[in-house]
Amino acid sequence: MEVEFTARQVKISRSLRELAEEGMTRIGRILGRTAHASITFSAQRHLHIVELTVQARLQKIAATGKASTFDAALRQAMAHAEHQALRHRDRKIVVKRLPKEEKVLSAPPVARPKSRAAQPEAEADEGKPAGRARTSIAVHSFPVRATVVEPHIVKNGDAVALRPMTIEEAVKDAEFRDRDLLVFRTAAGEMYVLHRRRDGEMELVEIP
Repeated sequence: MEVEFTARQVKISRSLRELAEEGMTRIGRILGRTAHASITFSAQRHLHIVELTVQARLQKIAATGKASTFDAALRQAMAHAEHQALRHRDRKIVVKRLPKEEKVLSAPPVARPKSRAAQPEAEADEGKPAGRARTSIAVHSFPVRATVVEPHIVKNGDAVALRPMTIEEAVKDAEFRDRDLLVFRTAAGEMYVLHRRRDGEMELVEIP
């Protein structure tokens, strides 16, 4: 992936460039070779800011990292951008794997011609046998058996917090990283699962 660096009154070290290129290569494998990125480094007093933008063929990703060092701010921005890229890729895979609606063939009832029994009485008197009565038969088609779609499972290790944190910190981390699911533990060793419901509210589940 082509990466463009911009420094605003700061100096970009060689190790910082290598770290950025390594992370952008990992994101490029997800979005495709045609994607290109721009990274801007700036500072405000004691706060280091990294603004990252990735432009793919059908997707644009923007992420920002803020920390006490450029190294930590860059890792934060790349983690956020990689999470968005994975969500975009998984959404495309699920859409492509959805089966097309199967059409159920139905045939209208077949009408048979009426019986010839209603012939003139004169022909019956002459000794000609009357034709047998015929009834109409309705032909029905049964629907095709519904296709069972197997669930698509995607492994994601980013949903597990590596360090202990409080419930408030877990909520802030999930909101900042745009996560719908976060598994974490407190300093006391208690395990919790924090996930976002369909109505947008965050729900906390305690693991016994």
